[in-house]
Amino acid sequence: MTSLIIFAFADSDETRGVMFWLLGSLEGVRWDDVALCAIVVVAGSVLCLRYAHALDAFAFGEDVAASLGIHVASTRAILLIATALITATLVSVAGAIGFVGLVLPHAARLLVGPRHGRLIPATAIIGATFMVWVDAGSRVAFSPTPLPVGVGTALVGVPVFIALLARRRRRG
Repeated sequence: MTSLIIFAFADSDETRGVMFWLLGSLEGVRWDDVALCAIVVVAGSVLCLRYAHALDAFAFGEDVAASLGIHVASTRAILLIATALITATLVSVAGAIGFVGLVLPHAARLLVGPRHGRLIPATAIIGATFMVWVDAGSRVAFSPTPLPVGVGTALVGVPVFIALLARRRRRG
């Protein structure tokens, strides 16, 4: 439906802008967008860090978390709302950039372990570093027209994600 709407109603400039948003691009991001994203990400990350112990308890199941005194329903709702707001803000600014949230938490877990008190900041730092490198690489490799960063993350993320799935199947 998205493609049909773009084809039917958008002119060439609008089509290009929508396609860059669908593919994920940092090209049109302004400093006020960066400030908004930074505020939302920091606030959301602080909130998630506040619930790191609950996230650790959730790893053992809802019943175990509840027996440890975690209010499962309210904690889940708070964390879902926080992560949805972070995601919505970032996607509204940069578009749909895939595989960062699927692959990098696993990489961070390999580096710092499963405890969310370390995992959340490590994932944020690794994710930010990864995005800068992929964006820079996409701009240099495909100069003068930069490759949308979402395409670059998919080129890296798909093989890594397949390797993670294969690794899990070998274990399971």
